[in-house]
Amino acid sequence: MTTKHTMILSLFLIAALAGPVVMPASAQEKAEDNMQLVVDKMRADKKLLVAENMKLTESEGKKFWPLYDRFQDELFLLRSRTLKMIGDYRNSFEKLDNDTARKLLDDYLTTEALRLKLHQVYLPKFRKILPDVKVARYYQIENKIQAALMYEAARTIPLAQAKE
Repeated sequence: MTTKHTMILSLFLIAALAGPVVMPASAQEKAEDNMQLVVDKMRADKKLLVAENMKLTESEGKKFWPLYDRFQDELFLLRSRTLKMIGDYRNSFEKLDNDTARKLLDDYLTTEALRLKLHQVYLPKFRKILPDVKVARYYQIENKIQAALMYEAARTIPLAQAKE
């Protein structure tokens, strides 16, 4: 994965982590439209990154891309859930109590379990259409992207503090 692609994906996460901005309805609609454009661009850039690195034959591509799109839709839901958790943490950080910390941690572990399950469910589907080396390459690409996104998130999230 090139530095350019890592930076593009990181910018998406940073924009998503910035949190909601209160603005007039018309401005908010425009901001939502702009965010949708950013999301669409990031998804297209990610697909380009995958395409550049997968080196699919025409026959493999015809089978891979529809499955990829379905996988990405489900993965996007998990990433959205993660971003919501991060927002919830940011909103409660200064007054974090044990109950909220427990809920956030449980939600995090549930989301990670769902992410693993999603990868497990799609593995045999990808194996049906691609050789194992290409499936491994694709999972490596996804893991690198996930690592880049999580690095950016971790870099901006303060550690939980115990109340004194």
